[in-house]
Amino acid sequence: MLDNIDATRIFSESGALLTGHFKLTSGRHSNRYMQCAQVLQYPQYTEQLALHLAEQFAGDGIELVVGPAMGGIIVAYEVARQMGISAIFTERQDGKMELRRGFVIQPGQRVLVVEDVVTTGGSVQEVIDLVRQNGGVVAGVAVLVDRSGGKVNFGVKQACVLQLDIESWSAEDCPMCQAGQGEPVKPGSRS
Repeated sequence: MLDNIDATRIFSESGALLTGHFKLTSGRHSNRYMQCAQVLQYPQYTEQLALHLAEQFAGDGIELVVGPAMGGIIVAYEVARQMGISAIFTERQDGKMELRRGFVIQPGQRVLVVEDVVTTGGSVQEVIDLVRQNGGVVAGVAVLVDRSGGKVNFGVKQACVLQLDIESWSAEDCPMCQAGQGEPVKPGSRS
């Protein structure tokens, strides 16, 4: 089981936890950014992080792990590998989260929904809704990083490797913009 010190070290050493001036997907600005793709490029780190999540749900009868593309694919795969079960992923098509590629959720199947980073929980909630629409039972949500500081609640058992409360500001209220520290960088996957 990882503690916060070890988890923070892993995210920092891999270059996943960044400091600077960032523009978030929401349009808000922040002085810290979590780019989990950086940590997921290292199998030894990914294995440690996924094992931490898998252990949290060891006795919960999980039968399938589901994560949203892109950030949840590697996490879902490795958590499922640790649990000895299958993993699938969802994709956005025409703005809507869907199962594709022949992936199926069996009615009554106990599902663990995973993601790399949760800020508002929008993508995870879409996956939860999709699992339920397909007859699955959402047994829990597991994320590498909870950026909401624990504020997002999905109404099921939840676990994370690292919980951060990363401050953000509207562009008008951003202290870095007000101090003339240049334009924010947008390192995320969505443009």
